[in-house]
Amino acid sequence: MSVNVPKVFISYSHDTQAHKKWVLELAQRLRNSGVDAILDQFRVGLGDDLGGFMEKSVAESDRIIMVCTDNYVTKANSGLGGVGYEKMIMTAEYMTNIDSNKVIPLIRQNGTHNVPTFLKTRLHINFSREDEYELQFDNLLREIHQAPLFKEPKIGNNPFESVTARPLESVADKKTDLLKEWVKLYNQGVDFFIFEDLHQMLGCSKIFAEIYINELLTDNLIKRNREYITNYGCMLDVFRLTDKVKLYAIEQGWIKA
Repeated sequence: MSVNVPKVFISYSHDTQAHKKWVLELAQRLRNSGVDAILDQFRVGLGDDLGGFMEKSVAESDRIIMVCTDNYVTKANSGLGGVGYEKMIMTAEYMTNIDSNKVIPLIRQNGTHNVPTFLKTRLHINFSREDEYELQFDNLLREIHQAPLFKEPKIGNNPFESVTARPLESVADKKTDLLKEWVKLYNQGVDFFIFEDLHQMLGCSKIFAEIYINELLTDNLIKRNREYITNYGCMLDVFRLTDKVKLYAIEQGWIKA
C-alpha cells in the first residue's frame, strides 16, 4: 500500500441490516476513492477477536470515522461493550486519549445531532439528509485527503503601504469571489454566463480566467454546454452552476432562505 494512501477506521453500531449496508457502501466508496477504509465487515470473521481488531485498527489509522446513531451514542456514553459486536463501540475513557483531529464524528441519525459526550466540542459532518449525500461525501473525502475545496488565501497587500514595497502579484481568491457573485446573480434570475462575462467578473487576464474556470469545471462546481444563443446569433459555450455549489452556497450562508 502506498504511503500516500490515508488509512481510515470506521466505527459504528450494528443497529439494523439497512444501517450496516449503508456503512458498508460508504466504506466501499471511500476505498474506490483512494482511501484505505477499514471495516469489520471486510476483515473480521467468526471466532476473531473483535476487541483486538478495534484497538489495532484505531492505533494504525490516520483518521477514525465514528458513525453516530442514537444507539451508537447511547452505547458510547454508557461504555457498553465486551459482548459480540458491541465491542466495536469505543468507550469515552479510551477515546479521550486520541488526538483531537483524528476523530471525525459523522451524524447519521435523523432529527437529532447527538454525538458521544466526549466529542461534543469537535466539529462533525452531517450525513442525516440523503439529498445532501454527494455534497457531504465530497466534504468528507476532501478532509481525509487534505484537499479543501477552497484553500485559505494568502494575506493581501496593506492598502496604506508604499507602492514600491508591495509584492508584484495579487493574492485575492478569485474563484471564491466569482462563485459568490455568480450565486447572487443566479438567485436574481441569471441562468448562465458565457466566457466573456466570467472574464469580466474575474477582473484578471484572459489566461488566468481560463485557468480559474477550468479548475471550477474540474471540481464539478460549474458545468459547460455548447448552445445556440439568440442574442449572439451563434453557438457558444455557456456555463452554469452545478447543484454541488448551490448546496455549498447554502451551507456557507452565502444566500438566505
